[in-house]
Parts: sequence; C-alpha cells; structure tokens
Amino acid sequence: MKNLPAAEKKTKRKSVKPIPDDAFTNKQLSLFQGFLANNGDERDELSNAIDLWDCIPRYSIPRKNEEDLRMPGGFLPIRKIDFKYRGKNYIAQIRPARIDIKDKDGTPTGTTIEHYPSAREELIEHTLRKLATEQKAGFFDRPDYRSGVAFTLHRLRSELAKNGHAMTYKGIVESLEILHYSYLAIIDAESDPRDPNMISQPYFPALAKVNYKKRKSDPDAKWFVQFHGLVTDSINQITYRQFNYQRLMKCSSQLARWIISQLVLKYTQASVTNSFQIKFSTIKRDSVLLNGYSRERDALIAVDQAWDEVKSLGAISLIEKVDERGPRGRVIDVTYTLFPTGEFAREQKAANRRRINAIENSLSTQDN
Repeated sequence: MKNLPAAEKKTKRKSVKPIPDDAFTNKQLSLFQGFLANNGDERDELSNAIDLWDCIPRYSIPRKNEEDLRMPGGFLPIRKIDFKYRGKNYIAQIRPARIDIKDKDGTPTGTTIEHYPSAREELIEHTLRKLATEQKAGFFDRPDYRSGVAFTLHRLRSELAKNGHAMTYKGIVESLEILHYSYLAIIDAESDPRDPNMISQPYFPALAKVNYKKRKSDPDAKWFVQFHGLVTDSINQITYRQFNYQRLMKCSSQLARWIISQLVLKYTQASVTNSFQIKFSTIKRDSVLLNGYSRERDALIAVDQAWDEVKSLGAISLIEKVDERGPRGRVIDVTYTLFPTGEFAREQKAANRRRINAIENSLSTQDN
C-alpha cells in the first residue's frame, strides 16, 4: 500500500508456534521497553503510542449501538469507516467477531453472537501493550516478524483495576476473543476501487488461552497474544512514542482518550509558547465517536466535555474556541487552539529525545 511500510503488506496468517527465548530479550525489544524517565515511578506511568495504528478508528462502534444494527441470527454488518492519516484517505473495514454465548458457568450454549471491538477492548489492548514493556513479558520475534505479550489473566485484571477499569474474568476473556476473531482491513481509498490496495488481519492474529481448570491449578499459567502487524512494524521501525499511559487510562470518556492519543502523536513539538490547532470537523471525521449524536449541538457539547477532561488530567492548560457560523448564525465548525501544560511539553520533549536515542542505538547496533 502506497505510503505504508512494506512490512505491513504481509497478510498471510501463520500457524502459532512457540516463541523463542531470544524474542523476549533482544535489542529491538529493549528499545521498545526502555523509556526515558527520571525514576522508576515515572517509568511506571509510561507506555507506547503506535503511529498509524492509534490513528485508525478501530474501536469507534459503541457496544450499546449494536442492537440497532443487529440482523437475525445475531449477525452484524461489515462496517466501513473513512479516516485520514497524514493527509491521505483510507477506509477502515471492520468485520465483527462471532463468539459463543456461554451460560453462567462458562459452558457454550450452542448459540453464537457477533460483536465489534469497542471501548472495553480498547482498554484491554492498551493494558496489554503496557504489560509488553515489562521484562520477560513482551516479545519481538524478528525471524517470524511478530510481537506480543505473555501474561497471566490475574495480572491483566489487576492492571485494569489499578487504573479504574475493573472487569470480571469472564468479561476479559470475552474481549480477548473479540480481539482475536475481529478482522480489520485498511483500504487505500485513493487506489483503484475495483481492486484497491489493502491489508487485512485480526486485531490479535494469535491467541493462546489458559482454561479455567488450568488457571485454578496454576495461577501463574501464561496467556499469549500476538499484536497486529502494524504494531510489530512500529517496533521494528521505531515509529512509536512514549507517553503518559496513566493519564490516558484515567479518562472516563473514549473521546478524551482519542484526543490524548492524537496530541501525543501529532503535537510533537509541544511547548508553552507553541500552540496546536484542531477543528471540530476533524475530530468528528477521524474519531468517528460523534456519529451517534442526532443533533450537532450535542456533539459539540461532548467535545467540550472531553476537552475539560483532558485539561483536568494535566495535558492542556488553555483552550481557545473560535466558532465558524453559517446561515442564521448556526455553528458549522469550531477551531480549537490548545496550549499545553509544562508537564505535557516536558513529556513530549522526552518522547522526542527517547525516539532519537532509540534510532541512533538501533543504527549503531546494525553497524556493529
């Protein structure tokens, strides 16, 4: 696909094979896990934002809206969502996961239902990416070009709860299945519509589960997920950025999380003297989180509330709004001018330095 890394064109699924020991300790992985921080407490607050991957509206269909779309037999339609990335037009095509309906004891009932990945799955993916920055948990297997994380279900659940997102084991397992069985295709909207450039892969191409009986007998038994190829490519190409993961996880709204991700990836030169502008129309188009509002006024209120949350969490110090009005004074767009806090500016400066150091370190290793 034009303007995307060549490695992202690999779409063929491979059978799951054991992860070699050196996949948990290699240099490229250590760069992904090595944050620029003053102390251990600061390091614990950090994770990695993934360029391109975190710009795709892949969790933009709320679970509460599924019933309005559901067809007989529990089926959901394939959704196509337009978005922009670095000035180019793309389409995210989401195929929902079809999973077993289970009774209260966890036994399949014989019926199935489909779900799109939504906010719950987003939180779990962010948490797993955080766990992948821990020693002996994350892996990067260059020969088979895959990355991911090994973890216990208890560790995942504890990390979610620590950040205010308590979930049941049943809910977490269901979300992991949804992430494994849902397919995401990224289509180049500027290529031939009859035969477009496209990459397609499950959100998690591989999942190794530990059943309830095994978990009871061995609480330390490890689950395993393989991250999407775009995450693997980011680790390989060093296109990720460190950011304040705890701030993002404290967000109560999905739109506030989206805004923080975009600021991390796009407001890279943040300083107290350097503002950043974004339009309401851009937020609506690229987040796709405002499509459920029947009235534009309500969508504008939702954005204001998201800005208030981002501001309360210490990323933005001041937000200036300029309304663009049409006939009869109706607001047709809004330009938001943002000024960062000193804390966010320092975080972005550290992220820039860390990325430069990682690239230089990677190049020096290749030269040797």
